[in-house]
Amino acid sequence: MLKRLFDIFVSGAVLLLLSPLLIVVIVILKLTGEHEAFYFQERVGFMGKIIMVTKFVTMVKDAPNIGSKDITVRDDPRVLPVGKFLRKTKLNEIPQFWDVFVGKLSLVGWRPLMPAGFAEYAEEVQQEIVKVKPGLTGVGSMVFRDEEAIVTRASEEGRDLRACYREDIMPYKGALEIWYSRHSGLMTDIKIMLATAIAVLRPGWTGYRQWFVDLPEPESAVIKEHLGYA
Repeated sequence: MLKRLFDIFVSGAVLLLLSPLLIVVIVILKLTGEHEAFYFQERVGFMGKIIMVTKFVTMVKDAPNIGSKDITVRDDPRVLPVGKFLRKTKLNEIPQFWDVFVGKLSLVGWRPLMPAGFAEYAEEVQQEIVKVKPGLTGVGSMVFRDEEAIVTRASEEGRDLRACYREDIMPYKGALEIWYSRHSGLMTDIKIMLATAIAVLRPGWTGYRQWFVDLPEPESAVIKEHLGYA
C-alpha cells in the first residue's frame, strides 16, 4: 500500500510539473514525423498479463516489423529526427508516468518487455519476476542504461543481434531483475531512482555497485567489458 501511494504521489507530481514541457513535445510531434504524439506498445506486465505501455512516438510506423525489429541499434534509421532527441534525453519515457499513476506500472520494478523479448528470459526468471509489478525504471534499466551500445557493437562485429541478447544481455538482466524481486522495498526503490538519475546524467557511471554491494556480477565477457568489470 505504501509503495502504491508513493507511486501515485510522485507520478502525479511529475506529470503536473512537466505538463508545459509535455504539451510542447506533443505539438512538435503532431507537426513532424508521423504526425502522432503517442505510441502504445504491448508489454508483459504483473503476473504475465499483457499491458499497453505509453510512449512518445520516436520511430516510423510499424518499426517493430522492419529492420532489426524489436532491437534498436545506435543511429537506427527507423528513429525519427525528433525521436533521436527524445530517446537520448529519455523524454520519450515521460508518458509512462501516466501508466504509473493509473497502476499499470510502478516507479521501480523489473522493466516490462514486449512478449518476444520477455520470452528470451529463462523460464525460472519469467516465473519469479512477474510476481512483482514492472516499473518505469529498475536495477536492470539502470545497469543497462546504454544497452544500444552493446547491440551496436555486436552488429559492427557481424554477430547475430538476437544471439547477443540471448547469450549476453538477457542472462545478466534476468539475474538483476530477480535480485530486485528479492530485495524490493521503498528504500531500495528510492536508491534505484536516484541511481538511475545519476546514470542518465553521467553515462558510464558505475558507482551503483557501491550502493548495491550484493548485486550479481555478469558472466558474459562482453557485458563485463562494457560495464567495466574487465
